[in-house]
Amino acid sequence: MGAITPIGNDVDTYWSNLLAGVPGGGPITTFDTTGHDVKIAAEVKGFDPSLTMDRKMVRRMSRFIHFGVAASAEAVRNSGLDFAAMSPEQRDRAAVVVNTGGGGMEQVINGADTIRDKGPGQVSPFAIPALSGSMAAAMVSMQYGITGPVITQVAACASGVIAYQDAFRLIASGESDVVLAGGSEAPLLAMAFAALGNMTALSKRNDDPEGASRPFDRTRDGFVFGEGAGILVVESAQHALDRGATILAEIAGAALTADAYHISAPEPTGRGATMAMTKALRQAGLAPNEVDYIVAHGTSTPLNDVTETRAIKAAFGDFAYRLPISSPKSMIGHTLGAAGALSAIAAVGTIRDGWIAPTINYHEPDPDCDLDYVPNMKRQATVDVAMINGFGFGGQNAVAIFKRFEA
Repeated sequence: MGAITPIGNDVDTYWSNLLAGVPGGGPITTFDTTGHDVKIAAEVKGFDPSLTMDRKMVRRMSRFIHFGVAASAEAVRNSGLDFAAMSPEQRDRAAVVVNTGGGGMEQVINGADTIRDKGPGQVSPFAIPALSGSMAAAMVSMQYGITGPVITQVAACASGVIAYQDAFRLIASGESDVVLAGGSEAPLLAMAFAALGNMTALSKRNDDPEGASRPFDRTRDGFVFGEGAGILVVESAQHALDRGATILAEIAGAALTADAYHISAPEPTGRGATMAMTKALRQAGLAPNEVDYIVAHGTSTPLNDVTETRAIKAAFGDFAYRLPISSPKSMIGHTLGAAGALSAIAAVGTIRDGWIAPTINYHEPDPDCDLDYVPNMKRQATVDVAMINGFGFGGQNAVAIFKRFEA
């Protein structure tokens, strides 16, 4: 696994801070917030893209690409894979899936500013590849000479979870043996804050950035915008066993559904999200009471959290009340296309280590959100099966299930 997050720029730091309940929110430093209602975000701190990319390419590419390449480098290093030692035929059977919600949006804004201030002749010729949502996946494939499928799905906040459905399908179909799968996002732009602020989607707790993201709490008032990337190396079981890999977990199933309801609001009954959870369970061959933990979408918005709660109750029945649920977004904010990948790392970490990360900033119970959200403190537990949820604008619902691997 590999991670770039607001609470750590490697997977071990991210995971330890997640368990410790370290908040990642703070004042925005990436642009002048004068006139903005929202002045807080969960920014990645102290990140140096030149550690994993050529400096010339760093200047040419967008921040979400920097994140995706760095998280992939850590994941590959931790996996023990050596793509350079592979034959061309073996690299043909490797794939990359790095999803995103927005890609390199800053290139459009910077390009428009350049045209206005300096003229069209001064716009970078690299602006188009740098803004392309597919370029993080393409850059990762070039880093390792991966010549199999290179995929990018743009599905708003569900994007990161969908990466594991695609990895599952590529391997189950026999097309690929290895998939670098996850998501990357760097959306902290003045325009995005203005639009989401005007939509009332963002928390306006500017005087309390560390406490602003409070999923499932009665006083939640919106999400904290975040950035980052997460990548997992996914392999066929046989490929991993043959090379003596340390296997952390397996993907047991995944599903994708749609609300077909609204451009931004979830369908109030949670039917589409319920169906995604139910279909993922069916594909995994699991009963609802065999799930030990859910990494919730849990955005800290009034609509999402109550709708997700309803959906979990519908999918799990009375067992929902005995099921631990927590939201990493309480610490890392909402990283959009990277959120599902960072949730996957939380799920795998829990299976491996036997600790469930908390939902921090949970102080006032909401009668409409009445499940076990693991409030404020990590919890020791044996977790053999963990589900991750990702629900995006436009009603896209993605669910993946990870379980303990037994050879």
